[in-house]
Amino acid sequence: MALFGFGKKKEQAAEQKAAPAMLLKENIKVNCAAMPKEQVIEAVGKMLVDSGYVKADYVDAMKEREKTFSTCMGNCLAMPHGVEAAKKEILHSGIAIMIFPEGVDWDGDTVKVVVGIAGVGEEHLNILANIAGNLESMEDVDKLVAGDADYVYSVLA
Repeated sequence: MALFGFGKKKEQAAEQKAAPAMLLKENIKVNCAAMPKEQVIEAVGKMLVDSGYVKADYVDAMKEREKTFSTCMGNCLAMPHGVEAAKKEILHSGIAIMIFPEGVDWDGDTVKVVVGIAGVGEEHLNILANIAGNLESMEDVDKLVAGDADYVYSVLA
């Protein structure tokens, strides 16, 4: 017990877990085999959960968002994220990436790059803009799909 508040900050700091980096290399999966869209969302969501970015319920919110509004952005890119009500499930801002060289059917569109997003507050808008800016052409997307995890990290970290 801290007497007169001395040492209290140290105790509080020990209770708080440090935020992980926005993108961890272990959250980049390249050369993924095609699977149904819902399984892709579950897999990318599980990476966000396992890395401490979100609580498990956030994955359901990602699937819910997809039912009402497709997260396919064109250029073979999808950026699934949770519905607004799921903001309370986000612990830290972060992303997880899956690359599908053969593509995944995303409601009739072909998606090769899937970026699962969790953004605290309004940070998700900055994350979306940054990713879209780095992948604005099909040439950019093709280079990412052909690259290894280190290349993907260098482009999107």
